Amino acid sequence: MRLFMQFSACLALGLVVAVMILIGLMFAGWFDLIDGLLLTGKPLAHVSLMLLPEGFWNALTGIQDAANNGTLRSFLSLCAALGQVSLLLALGFMRLWYRP
Repeated sequence: MRLFMQFSACLALGLVVAVMILIGLMFAGWFDLIDGLLLTGKPLAHVSLMLLPEGFWNALTGIQDAANNGTLRSFLSLCAALGQVSLLLALGFMRLWYRP
């Protein structure tokens, strides 16, 4: 349980740092790098839209035919990309702070 709590705290910190990095990239005007970040989240967003049932997406978003909605795909890509960056940061924080 202790390891789970430590990892959860590191993941939360990683998510905060990832969002701050995204905001910094937006202020700096590095939109090409943000587009590259979005490309890393597209496969996971596509898989989740295809594998999870249509009824789930309709109930969650209220959008009919959610799998073909470009706005939802873009938002899921962003969420997946931020999740990947925060996971990498969390693993680094775990290694840095909780080394055995």
